[in-house]
Amino acid sequence: MVILVLNCGSSSIKYQVIDMEAGSSKLLAKGLVERIGLPEGDLTHKPVGKDRFELHQPIPDHTTGIRLVLDALTDPKHGVIRSLDEVKAVGHRVAHGGEFFAESCLVTDDVKEKIRSLFQIAPLHNPANLEGILSIERVLPGVPQVAVFDTSFHQTIPAINYMYALPYEYYTKYSIRKYGFHGTSHKFVSREGAKLAGLDINNSKIITCHIGNGGSVTAVLNGKSYDTSMGFSPVDGLIMGTRCGNVDPSAVTFIGEKEGMSYDDLNKMLNKESGVLGLSGVSSDMRDIDKAYEEGNPRAMLARDMYCLRIKKFVGEYAAEMGGLDLIVFTGGVGENSMETRLEVCEGLEFMGVRFDRKANGEVRGQNKIISAPDSKVKIAVIATNEELVIATDTFEIVNRK
Repeated sequence: MVILVLNCGSSSIKYQVIDMEAGSSKLLAKGLVERIGLPEGDLTHKPVGKDRFELHQPIPDHTTGIRLVLDALTDPKHGVIRSLDEVKAVGHRVAHGGEFFAESCLVTDDVKEKIRSLFQIAPLHNPANLEGILSIERVLPGVPQVAVFDTSFHQTIPAINYMYALPYEYYTKYSIRKYGFHGTSHKFVSREGAKLAGLDINNSKIITCHIGNGGSVTAVLNGKSYDTSMGFSPVDGLIMGTRCGNVDPSAVTFIGEKEGMSYDDLNKMLNKESGVLGLSGVSSDMRDIDKAYEEGNPRAMLARDMYCLRIKKFVGEYAAEMGGLDLIVFTGGVGENSMETRLEVCEGLEFMGVRFDRKANGEVRGQNKIISAPDSKVKIAVIATNEELVIATDTFEIVNRK
């Protein structure tokens, strides 16, 4: 079954085409549409076994972008399918499912309305995700669609971990609570990590660290999310590329009052101007921070040390919450590729039974591998995340079940 996987952003579309069968999958193509709505748009199409194809032209909206993707998929020279009739289902990444969706589901009118109802608490993501669904309805009418929610995996978190100590009425009126994100990635890498470490996922204590420009840490207890660092929004928890993570709310209101900032100004500061960018003044990209760190830039050194320490704090907190720890997993752009970050996070955890293998750590970039010493009580693994495969798998199972 050929499945198109879409991840629609406000001005972009990431996609993969995967041929799914029970128990196996084959990647046919992947690509990216960028700069939607700008004077000049870009399509980069990478078919497996063929030369990449690029297109540069105005792409006014998501429907046009998806049409260009479908044209590329069926092109005689760089296509991977003969006709659109071969596309049997479309799986969508949807950022926020609120309390409505504890698992992936077939898209219906009711599902679309619930996604729309969450626009206010996910204004940067859900509108674009829904636009992708509506665009497919126009371009591939009748093809079943499945929504896979970033928040679904975290719906198993108990109330003691998802509630905030705010007046309870704000939970009942506005659903103010921790939701967590990156759930598709945390679900995938916890299972793959358990396999690699020889653990029974249903009897395990795992901490997954999805670290990229955005980042989150999740406590996975017996295969289910028990706690996670992102909260009501993705700004909570870790120090990220441009997001501040945990901060005293009074510091934010104090700055707002002193600077005469609006709510929009404060939101922009917390989400776009903070994190390692705000601390270092250098960049939001950890590769640039690493370079400045080695050059002795004191603010870059502070930013990276704080960045790694915050991850370590969550590892310790979640080990305490679960009453022990079997495995730490690193994934995401930084987690998979930065040996420095992995080393800084794991050094000093020997009291928990962690024995780090520096040599193994130095050999790993973007591949699945155990990087703890053979006699380490707590295993450490690097797992390359594959959210698109999770989306394709869920789509395959749900459509076949239907």
